[in-house]
Amino acid sequence: MIKQLVLASNNAGKLREFGELMAPLGIDILPQSQLGVSEADEPHFTFVENALAKARHAAQHAKLPAFADDSGICVAALHGEPGVHSARFAGNPKSDPRNNEKLVTLLQSQTDRRAHYYCAVVLVRHAQDPEPLIAEGRWHGEIIATPRGDGGFGYDPYFFVPALGKTAAELPAEEKNAISHRGQALRRLIAMLRERENI
Repeated sequence: MIKQLVLASNNAGKLREFGELMAPLGIDILPQSQLGVSEADEPHFTFVENALAKARHAAQHAKLPAFADDSGICVAALHGEPGVHSARFAGNPKSDPRNNEKLVTLLQSQTDRRAHYYCAVVLVRHAQDPEPLIAEGRWHGEIIATPRGDGGFGYDPYFFVPALGKTAAELPAEEKNAISHRGQALRRLIAMLRERENI
């Protein structure tokens, strides 16, 4: 049975969200930085391939089971961009303010503001695991021009959910985790893990 899992990310927001969602399983979540694991390359065109590459990289270096997500925002008017390039949409180094500024600028003349967050989560028992667990989630909304809220991270202040009348950044963490793309994907992963590990 899995007792420890390496999270193949150095993102504090993701670590917090994943830790809260995984707590009921009693699995100790270790950030890869704590184990001296470097960030993996993400050269692929799909979220699933990037998440798998990150999970395998962390498992290989930490010699422990590992999981990773690759997530981003896909905007209809931009043909799915920024997609897998969400974290570095405005170039290096990563910058949420610059990414958001670029997105809002590109959408200034667009009437179609539809967007969705997408998340792929992958878990491997070891680096060569031939049966990785793969789960996904989508969260639909639209991009607004003026940020609202001070919670969340990334594009959250600009990601408006019409059904709630709020942006992702205005939602309490518990409510966001219940409906977000990452929350959806992780709950599906947890269900798969419970079935496989008899937790």
